Amino acid sequence: MNAPLRHAWNERINQGIAPRYHDRQLGCDVIKVMPGEYEVTDSEDALVTLLGSCVAACIRDPLAGVGGMNHFMLPDTEALGGARNARYGAYAMEVLINELIKRGGNRRRLEAKVFGGANVIRGLSANPVGDRNAAFVLDYLKNEGITVAAQDLGGTAARKVAYWVSSGRVLVRHLPTAATAADLAVEQAYSRQISSQPVDGDVELFD
Repeated sequence: MNAPLRHAWNERINQGIAPRYHDRQLGCDVIKVMPGEYEVTDSEDALVTLLGSCVAACIRDPLAGVGGMNHFMLPDTEALGGARNARYGAYAMEVLINELIKRGGNRRRLEAKVFGGANVIRGLSANPVGDRNAAFVLDYLKNEGITVAAQDLGGTAARKVAYWVSSGRVLVRHLPTAATAADLAVEQAYSRQISSQPVDGDVELFD
């Protein structure tokens, strides 16, 4: 994959060497999308991520057979000087859509499914980042004229999301925070680092 816009921190994912492994529960090979990264593929492998307050947008062109997933941590970059990095929703959405088009997708055929935006730490603020992320992704897709075919946003539970580009199928598992403490600690630590720097549709729930 040759991403048109690349930063050192996400260069690994854009070079097509994202973590790959066999998920015994799903019964297939998967590509893991980490916080602040994105992946575009036309393979049969599932794209998988774990979400707390972050949001993942799964977007594909069903005719071209290409699609991808991002995993962003904050909605925009206005307060941080407009940094162009996929950890921020505004850039994560832009770069994912542009990469899909570059690889043969047509903007008019794109369909999106969006997940995450949980408020996993209750009482953290009057305007939790999970709520802001969820509102951002829906507004962004509406403004871009991209259909939201399914969504599972908000609440207080973490989510494991598996997405198959070839069929558009999604499996979502709601997880207790305690069961994903290590993974969510990475997400939360990353969010703090950023701050210090200048289900509907055809989504299936699984156990």
